[in-house]
Amino acid sequence: MSQNLLDTIEINTAEQCEFAVIWLHGLGASGNDFEPIVGELQLPESPGVRFVFPHAPIRPITINGGASMRGWYDINSLDFGEREQDSAGIKDSAAHVNALIEAEISNGIAPANILLAGFSQGGAIALYTGLTTSHTLCGILALSTYLPIHDETLASLTEHAQKVPIFMTHGEFDDVINLHYAERSRDLMLKHKLNVQWQQYPMGHNVSQQQIADIAAWMKSQFGM
Repeated sequence: MSQNLLDTIEINTAEQCEFAVIWLHGLGASGNDFEPIVGELQLPESPGVRFVFPHAPIRPITINGGASMRGWYDINSLDFGEREQDSAGIKDSAAHVNALIEAEISNGIAPANILLAGFSQGGAIALYTGLTTSHTLCGILALSTYLPIHDETLASLTEHAQKVPIFMTHGEFDDVINLHYAERSRDLMLKHKLNVQWQQYPMGHNVSQQQIADIAAWMKSQFGM
């Protein structure tokens, strides 16, 4: 079944782009949220990178009193355990992201040159999609997040999953997604022989300048810059 493409904001760092980054925002935000990071990363002009910032669908969010907002899946509580996670919503959003991956491939970007990135809820979808997609991607950048429906995800790992570099970062004082959940996700992925690089920072549920510098260095390494 075909999947309608999400509305996106796209920024190309050069006229011809060899790489693509699909960057997923957090709950209640939009594709505009991380648009400024393109300049802050200060990537070289060549090879060119296309940044794709999709807008998540609008849906009611239980933890926010059922209010409708942009979200990749519903959240019932800040206990990010296996119980009562919105598996259907997670898989639906992964299908949307896979459709964006296919669109980039159709535009001439090789799967191995496509990187998934995401913050918070968007990072959870980046991890789930990147580990279960049918392509070997360039990498997964997971910021202030956790591995969703981890038992099911780890049981559904594709043959490509162990080949994909994962850069996972988290704030030590995160009061939205406690550091414990990120550490548990990291340890589970390492137990399954996934290629996880970890970095934590003295910050909350946000992004820091040192973190951006580390992200830029990691991206340059993945892109061979």
